[in-house]
Amino acid sequence: MAGELEREMRDLLQKNFEPSHLNVINDSARHHGHSGDDGTGESHFTVEIVSPHFSGQSRLARQRMVNAALGDIPGQRVHALAIRAFAPEDAPSDLSHPV
Repeated sequence: MAGELEREMRDLLQKNFEPSHLNVINDSARHHGHSGDDGTGESHFTVEIVSPHFSGQSRLARQRMVNAALGDIPGQRVHALAIRAFAPEDAPSDLSHPV
């Protein structure tokens, strides 16, 4: 079951990028007891997203776009965020299924 922060991230990404694929993965359990684990169960995430908004953008620009869309979540409310952001023409086949 998705937590409040996970749902908020999903909603922001949906609104800003209208993705054809979006997966917000809570990796927090894998980092239990490590640095940055705040005990909330929502400290580490991976975002997989495919959107036409990323067409023509570099990998770094795509990551900056995702971070900007998430506002104060990365670095302040979430300790670690891995981002896999692709334009539809660049998306690996394992990310081709719908949202």
